[in-house]
Amino acid sequence: MATAAEIFTAIREDPENAAFTAAGIDPLYHLEPNATILIVSQAPSRSAQAAKTYWQDASGDRLRAWMGVSEQEFYHAGKIAVIPLDFYYPGKGKSGDLPPRKGFAEKWHAPLLQLMPKVQLILLIGMYAQKYYLPDRQKTLTATVRHFADYAPYFPLVHPSPLNYGWMKKNPWFTQVVLPQLQRQVRQLL
Repeated sequence: MATAAEIFTAIREDPENAAFTAAGIDPLYHLEPNATILIVSQAPSRSAQAAKTYWQDASGDRLRAWMGVSEQEFYHAGKIAVIPLDFYYPGKGKSGDLPPRKGFAEKWHAPLLQLMPKVQLILLIGMYAQKYYLPDRQKTLTATVRHFADYAPYFPLVHPSPLNYGWMKKNPWFTQVVLPQLQRQVRQLL
């Protein structure tokens, strides 16, 4: 089994990441050997990548509120890990960020997950993470999130982006039912 340092170096030296490495951009993810909670999302935002800190943006603020954790707990509790489907900001698309690169998660997730054997809750943030980890998901993201309890230890969530304010207003059950369950599970594991 490769070490965390060996995997990090291999990701940086991967020819597919040469442009990022040449620009001085390191892969952005966070391993915790004692993590009980893993967050899987699309990719870092432009601002998170610039800050060199995962979930350091408006979406991260909202995610921490959804989880019911402080910034201190999120970054320093030693119980929360972050592995996006792509460890680099993919660029801007027509309606939001571009999707994560294909094949990236297939290459790097398994060796990273081996280093975190205590994970009990995996938050799947957004459609791309749900497609990758839930082959038996519902037909829509909304239906998958509504049936979150069917997927344990996975916990599907809509992306906490400000772009999803409209979705939140149309789906009040998310705040009333899903978030209290999420916070309860997070508290138990912290």
